[in-house]
Amino acid sequence: MTDVVVAESRMYIDGELTEAISGATYANINPATEEEIGQVSDAGVADMERAIAAARRAFDESGWATDREFRKRCLHQLHEGLVKEAEVLRAQIVAEVGSPIMLTYAVQQDSCIEDMVWDIDCIDRIEWEYDLPVHEFFGMKSARRVLREPIGVVGAITPWNFPFMLNLSKVIPALAAGNTVVLKPAPDTPWSATHIGRVAAEYTDIPAGVFNVVTAGNAAAIGEVLSGDLRVDMISFTGSTATGKRIMARGAETLKRVFLELGGKSANIILDDADLAAQCGGGAMVCMHGGQGCAIGTRMLLPRSHYDEGVELLKAAFEGWKYGDPTNPENLQGPLISAIQRERVLGYIETGKAEGARLVVGGGRPAHLDKGYYVEPTLFVDVDPDSTIAQEEIFGPVLVVIPYDDDDDAVRIANNSRYGLSGSVNGRDLDRAYGIAKRIRTGTVAVNGGQWFGPDSPFGGYKESGLGREHGIPGFEEYLETKTIGLPAPS
Repeated sequence: MTDVVVAESRMYIDGELTEAISGATYANINPATEEEIGQVSDAGVADMERAIAAARRAFDESGWATDREFRKRCLHQLHEGLVKEAEVLRAQIVAEVGSPIMLTYAVQQDSCIEDMVWDIDCIDRIEWEYDLPVHEFFGMKSARRVLREPIGVVGAITPWNFPFMLNLSKVIPALAAGNTVVLKPAPDTPWSATHIGRVAAEYTDIPAGVFNVVTAGNAAAIGEVLSGDLRVDMISFTGSTATGKRIMARGAETLKRVFLELGGKSANIILDDADLAAQCGGGAMVCMHGGQGCAIGTRMLLPRSHYDEGVELLKAAFEGWKYGDPTNPENLQGPLISAIQRERVLGYIETGKAEGARLVVGGGRPAHLDKGYYVEPTLFVDVDPDSTIAQEEIFGPVLVVIPYDDDDDAVRIANNSRYGLSGSVNGRDLDRAYGIAKRIRTGTVAVNGGQWFGPDSPFGGYKESGLGREHGIPGFEEYLETKTIGLPAPS
């Protein structure tokens, strides 16, 4: 990784790298040092209006929506540019996200650049036109043809925890499907978006207006513009459930399609025949990246028959967990993204103590780290499944442990949540574990360490964890409309 962080401060609107119309900028802060690492353009409403207008014009007037071979070529150019810029990008991600550098060799950067190719190749996987059998209706026999077409202008709104991955997860399938895009990244992690804009400008033949990046310190204000504008046909959002509800309400005013990937409070069920040492010994992995992941198994369900033993194993795992400077490859936990997020997490910890959960490890700011938005790896046990810390998404390095009686009780507790994003079941009897996984009301489940994640795996949630799916063919189809045309039947 390069020692110098080189970043793009400008937005990308209508084919140009550009400052905000007002000339305003805001500071990008390194959450590990609390220091400014650079400035970025601070958009206002006029900048967002310009980006939306450019995207609308590009969709309506250019050949992007119809020329699939051209789209493919341009997106492969973008992929090649990001591969070439990987080390510059790596330094940016570690600096602005506070991500452990080891994660950039996987889901924070390298694997998602690689996964772009799968999404681009969906251009050839999708059946863009197909015929239905001749059908008689009101005495007339007709042929029918079904067409898949891009939906139009897509507003992509992304969070700060895995920003580069989530930017690509939305932008690439949306563009590959023939849409134009306005990307609004989280204000905390703007460079993970502006870098893509610069690569698009310098390495590709993507036409002006097809892809736009708008950064702003006051993200809510320009997000309101994007989600409410009649010229925008779809909003694709990843973030909190509360914000997702607001976006859904805002989009309803113009009947936009809305894709929402929202919060989670995933349960990790350890069965009574599981390898307890292995499962609980790795329990501190929920602290990876500061616990800032929507699909992390932040509720561990332990059988009462092995509860005390499991708690002792977890205690040892949390006490031995390494965290701190994200540039140190030994650390898989860095800081939280901001002082606001740190105080939010510490507030949940105080609530957990007040509601009677037993704090075993952590619970505060680490004494040995005088800079950075860190929270100690924190372990709560004897947690009431209806309590605040068992029900609400903390988004920090906090594991809550809940005892259960039998398989039915474990399923009941796991499903006792307004969320339904992910989960896991672990036990030596695979058939039993799989059977329990089928009863969990979530969009994804890992059984005995089997990982569901991949570019071809649909990802999304039940209940208040969202609407629709990202990745895979279902994720690509989120960005398509379906048109059916009736034709005279051949004689």
